[in-house]
Order: sequence, then C-alpha cells, then structure tokens
Amino acid sequence: MSNTQKLAQAPAQISGQCPVMHGANTQVANTPMAWWPNALNLDILHQHDAKTNPMDAGFDYREEVKKLDVPALKQDLTALMTDSQYWWPADWGHYGGLMIRMAWHSAGSYRIADGRGGAGTGNQRFAPLNSWPDNVNLDKARRLLWPIKKKYGNRLSWADLIVLAGNVAYESMGLKTFGFAFGREDIWHPEQDINWGAEKEWLGATRYDSDSRESLENPLAAVQMGLIYVNPEGVNGQPDPLKTAHDVRLTFKRMAMNDEETVALTAGGHTVGKAHGNGRALNLGPVPEAAEVAEQGLGWINHTTRALGRDTVSSGLEGAWTTHPTRWDHGYFRMLLNHDWQLTKSPAGAWQWAPVSILEEEKPVDVEDPSIRVQPMMTDADIALKLDPAYRVILERFAKDPDDFDQVFARAWFKLTHRDLGPKARYIGPEVPPEDLIWQDPVPAGNTDYDEAEVNTKIAASGLSVSELVATAWDSARTFRHSDKRGGANGARIRLAPQKDWAGNEPQRLAKVLKVLEGIAAHTGASVADVIVLAGNVGVAQAVSAAGFDIPMPFQPGRGDATEAMTDAESFAVLEPVHDGFRNWIQSTHLGSPEELLLDRAQLMGLTAPEMTVLVGGMRVLGVNHAGSQHGVFTDRVGVLSNDFFVHLTDMAYEWKPTGRNAYDLCHRKTGQMKWSATRADLVFGSNSVLRAYAEVYAQDDNREKLARDFVAAWTKVMNADRC
Repeated sequence: MSNTQKLAQAPAQISGQCPVMHGANTQVANTPMAWWPNALNLDILHQHDAKTNPMDAGFDYREEVKKLDVPALKQDLTALMTDSQYWWPADWGHYGGLMIRMAWHSAGSYRIADGRGGAGTGNQRFAPLNSWPDNVNLDKARRLLWPIKKKYGNRLSWADLIVLAGNVAYESMGLKTFGFAFGREDIWHPEQDINWGAEKEWLGATRYDSDSRESLENPLAAVQMGLIYVNPEGVNGQPDPLKTAHDVRLTFKRMAMNDEETVALTAGGHTVGKAHGNGRALNLGPVPEAAEVAEQGLGWINHTTRALGRDTVSSGLEGAWTTHPTRWDHGYFRMLLNHDWQLTKSPAGAWQWAPVSILEEEKPVDVEDPSIRVQPMMTDADIALKLDPAYRVILERFAKDPDDFDQVFARAWFKLTHRDLGPKARYIGPEVPPEDLIWQDPVPAGNTDYDEAEVNTKIAASGLSVSELVATAWDSARTFRHSDKRGGANGARIRLAPQKDWAGNEPQRLAKVLKVLEGIAAHTGASVADVIVLAGNVGVAQAVSAAGFDIPMPFQPGRGDATEAMTDAESFAVLEPVHDGFRNWIQSTHLGSPEELLLDRAQLMGLTAPEMTVLVGGMRVLGVNHAGSQHGVFTDRVGVLSNDFFVHLTDMAYEWKPTGRNAYDLCHRKTGQMKWSATRADLVFGSNSVLRAYAEVYAQDDNREKLARDFVAAWTKVMNADRC
C-alpha cells in the first residue's frame, strides 16, 4: 500500500439512532435516486438555489469588491505570511509554501474539456475537494486566512482570497508576479455538476480505457481520484519517471498548459515550500467531512503523535526541493540538474528521490531548528522533467536564462489562477494587467451607435426563414460555458475557424446566412455579432407574433467582432458541440444518453430546468432542428411559437413506439397510424416526473402566452450569457 493510499483511509463513522437522515449531503439512501439510480437526476440544474445563499437579496459581490482597500489587504496578507501560529506553525516561520499550495490546488482542479473546476467559486471549502487526499491540511491554510476574511467581510470572497494569498506569498518571497484580478463569486453549497471520476475509493485509478497512458477518460484531467494532477510517488504510486512524464504532459494539457508552461509551473511551484511526511500517515484522523464535531471542520488531526512542524504529514513525501525554500530563486534548477538522484522512501513510507551526494551547505535547514541541515528531495514528476527529452530542453533553457524563467512562470501562474475567471472584461482591481492574452479570448469593443430598427427591418426583409435566423443565433450563443465563461455570441467567432466548419453548425446553411447578415452589418455599422443576435430576435419575434402575442424582445448592443489573430483556434476545439438536445442532434449515440447530454449542456449554459424545458419545446415548433430533422416537431404550424409540442407530448390519444436506438414514432392508439417521430431528448419531457410537471404547465390552455413570455426570457438569457 502506497503512502498516498494510507492517507486516503479514514476511520469509520458510527451513527446513532436518530430520526435525522445522516450523511444527507453525501449519501442517497432513502432518496428516489437510491431506489432508481438510473433515473435522470435534475439536481445539477437546481443547485445553488437562492435558498442556499445567506447574502441579502440584491447583494452584488462584483460591486462590493470594488470598495476593497487592496493595498491594506495585501499588507495584512504579507504580515500573515510570517506570523507563525502555535496551533499550526509555519515552516521556517513562513506560510508561503502552504498558501501557494492552497491557491494552486484550488485553481488546478480546472480542466479545459468542459471548463469545470478551478478557483472561480471557492469550491475548495466544500466536499469533496475539502477532503481530497491531495488537499490534506489545506483546511489549515484557510483557517489561517479566516481573520483576514472576517476583517474584510463582504468586500472579499473566499474564492478571491484563496488565490490572492498564493499571489502575495510569491511576492513576499521575491517573485514579481504578472498581476491579479478580483471578481470570483463564492458559492454556498458543494457543486454537484462536476464529474471527478467514477472511482468509489480515494486514489482509485480506473479512468483509463487501456494500458495506454493517452486514454485518460474525458473530461477528466487528474490521473487518480482525489488528486489535482499526478501521483507524486509515480504512476499509481510506483516510481517510473518516463511514465510519469506522459501523465504530466497529458494532465497539464487538459488543464490548458503547454510543455513550456508545464515545466515553468512545476519548477516555480517546487522552488518554495516543502513536502511533509515525517511521521505515520495512519495516525491521521478522519478527513474534514468525516471528522467529529469537536474538530470543527478540520481534518487529518493526529491525536497520537506531535504531528506539527517538522513532524507534519500531508503528502507523505518529506523534504524541500531547494536550499532556500522561502526565497524565490533559481535553486531548483541547480538542485535537479547538478545532482544524480536515487530512489528512496520518506519516514512516512512514500517513494521519493534523494541526491546521491550533496554538500552540507546545499541542504535546506530544518523547519524548526536552523542549526540542523536536512536532505532535499524530488518527486517522480521532478525527475520526469529531467529525463523526458522535450522537458529537459526547456529545463536547461530556464537554468541558463533565469530572467526568461521568471517571466514565463509569472505568466503561467497568472493563467493557472485566472483561466476560469472568463474574459478580461470580467477582471476587477488595480492589478489587472493591461495586456490582452490570447487565452482570454479577447473581443474588441463593439459599436452601439447604429440604428437598431434599421437592422431589424433589413433582417426581416432578407428572405431568411425563422428557422435560419433562430438556428444561426442559437449556434453562435450556445458555445457559452457558465463554468469558465468561455464561448458565446460576443466576438461572432462562429464566422471564423474552427467554428464555421463544425458539423453541429451546418456549415453550408451557416455560410448562406452569414453572407446575408455580414452584408447588413457592413451597411448599418453594427457588428456582425450584434446582427446575428438581432437576427435570432427577429425570428423569435415573428414566431411570437404568429402565435398572436405582442412581447418585446430585449436586446443589449455593443458586441464586438473578433479576428483570426485574436482567436486561438486550437483552444476553441474543446467547445465544439457534438450533441445539442435543443436542436435535437447528437453526433453519435455512443456519446451517452441524449437526455443526460441535454442536461449537461443546459447546465453548462447556466439554464434552470424550467428554462431548459421551455426552450426545447419552443425550438421544436420553430423548426430549428439540426439538418431539418422532424423529430420532436409536434406541430402543423412550424414557425409559430405555440405550445403544440407540450400539448401533443401529453396527449393520451397517442402512444409512443420505439423504432430504433434513439427513435420513436407517435401512433394513434385506435388506428395505429403514425403521426410524429421523436428522440429520447423529446420523450424525456413526458417520461421524467419532474420534467413532465413542467411540460404539463406549458400544455395548459391558459398558459399559451406564458410559454411565449418564458421562451423570450430564456432566449434572452442565452443570447446575453456572455455579457459581463
């Protein structure tokens, strides 16, 4: 058993006989999902309900944080770094390494495939992240920060504070950072929408389809359950630097980092601080979520031995990487490159690497007694950088040019800690860098000085159909991910590579529509991005009018048009839709059940279950299915925003008969005559008890106008989702 596996173990908890359901936030016993585990679980669309938020109605953190005294806050944080507390003493009298690890592990959970994870919500405070083996003792770092959070209150979120603490830690040790932005808003409940892996135990490793290290299951980035990146002891706890190099490259790539950034981050992260494994991992108590009430939310408490200072156990590896672990310098490169390394074990039993020979003065001093010199160490990932040919070239380059390393690391650290904050327009504070970075998906400011009515008139007279107008606007906006604020209609990147060629965007139809809309934009002075959204609004307005209602279509002008030079085409590949239940399309039925994929896309777009329901029903009758498919178009009045989809879905005069893996026919019960066809993404609104309740609301005779109003509101939300 590896040391990390030992750390993952926790004593069992015994619950008394109490009428309260124990473990209600982590177990499904006595819930519908426990009885019917294959049922569609809508919880991800219901999370973060207003009832979980303790702040007053109308509280706007993004406005509150602008009142923050940033210099005073940074002064307090700098002072904290060397204010060692007896209950959790600082290594060498400096908390820098601990704070950097906390910030890193908060941001490092981000993965580019779906934009989930990351530091943007303060999610590290909650399960499961607060109890991950890789986050052992980071609960102590957050408790050390509590007096500062208490002092600045509503003007400072935990999400911002956690990242800023890491930034200030680096600055206090001598690094010139690239900058910092505020604007991360806290959540108040664990995120339920993130698939961290299917393993049922910590440090399980079943996320590979084969023996190939390239087959790591998407969208996962970490190689084992409960880790941020890779296992520090080696692949599945077994040292093998070249295999570890493959894991490092893949996991950092899935966290949006290239080889240069990977080497810089690893070297910069290991320039300061130390690993802790001078004790027995099995002496540690339960993790925070399982600890007794007297622990007050802290975990991994050791009541058997001292377990503080030099005797702390966290990762299980023991030692610092450099001679001066509280100083930003370039000692990491000298230590790694100028010594030969041999495999050994820490006092806690973890695999690590020790120098074959080293001068006494090159050794770091003990964290409590500066008169004692101790051995440095390297993880399997560090040795991987030395042995992997591509990494080695970068490593040696940085060693020869320290200034280059400083700049690359500062930028990579900024990217790591800001990747999920969204476009630069969302950044707040005095330290926001002026430079536009390609990974921020920059978009120039758009024009607002044009005649909106003229644009609408020209669109209406263009000869484009309702379905063409609505589908194009939808395809442009649907790329938005609430998880990391990427994508959306702003920038009109649907007209650039790679989006213009995505199969889900129907390139031939898209090219025809864009040619017309680009002409209107050129004639009126509006951006193409604004014209695309206005075109969708015109299409919806025509459908609303045809239904007999007069409902205003809200619009916010000012979107800009991105250029190819502003667009990292490769990074946008992960935004390509391979399914879209709103347009009743799935590229392959092997991707998963259509209804679950629809749910996933709705959550990424920030939609609620009722919003998802009304959008699907409305878009079906508008005829905007991909490639003109007739599945789910339960109406004889295509182009009219009616409630026909819900009326016919709930009509008991008909029954549904399967005709394929994802195909069904609606047949009259008496005659057997087929009336309409459908997919699972249609029928789920009649079969799932919660979604059927929403469908019945919209099927009612007295709710035809409600459907139209709700559709317009949900449509507007999608079109404006990427506006800061």
